[in-house]
Amino acid sequence: MGTGEVSDSSSGNQNVSNNDESNVILNVYDLTPINNYSYWVGFGIFHSGIEVHGKEYGFGAHDFPVSGVFEVEPKCCPGFSYRCSISLGHINMPFSEFRVFIVSLASEYHGDTYHLISKNCNHFTDDMAHRLTGKHIPGWVNRLARLGSLCSCLLPESLQVTTVKQLPEYHEIEIDDTDQEKHLLSPKDGNLDVAFVKEAQN
Repeated sequence: MGTGEVSDSSSGNQNVSNNDESNVILNVYDLTPINNYSYWVGFGIFHSGIEVHGKEYGFGAHDFPVSGVFEVEPKCCPGFSYRCSISLGHINMPFSEFRVFIVSLASEYHGDTYHLISKNCNHFTDDMAHRLTGKHIPGWVNRLARLGSLCSCLLPESLQVTTVKQLPEYHEIEIDDTDQEKHLLSPKDGNLDVAFVKEAQN
């Protein structure tokens, strides 16, 4: 469906051998079991993250005016069911340069600005992919938001916030600006390391 190479395998972390080069991969997750049926007609409710340099980056909601961009192990975003990976190309960018990029991008995506229709996780991955590769994510991944912008009054309020607040591990904490990372999640499974990316300081 859509464009790009789709894979359901676990081989998404196939980074190019040169340390400065990395594949850019869109990892797509199901938010609801209904996707098993609606996916085949080009519709569904999805979360997505961009995998680059061995980590996956996503955007989620929280209550604070700080970065909502977080990183997890590829294909392991807690709270969602992994569906597929789509190759978007590759970049020639050292990790140190990429880190500057993602920290800068994080300053544009605060957790308290998340909105299902106008600024969701798929808007983030589309923006990130376009800046890195010049390509957009497939349209079907964020079709719900485009349709919702036409009839948002029909959507239940419970769908307005997703990704972080729906996780059972989410909890409110005091934000200390001296923290090097914004850890707003405490995964019960120690293997699910979810850390927010600290935004660039102005």
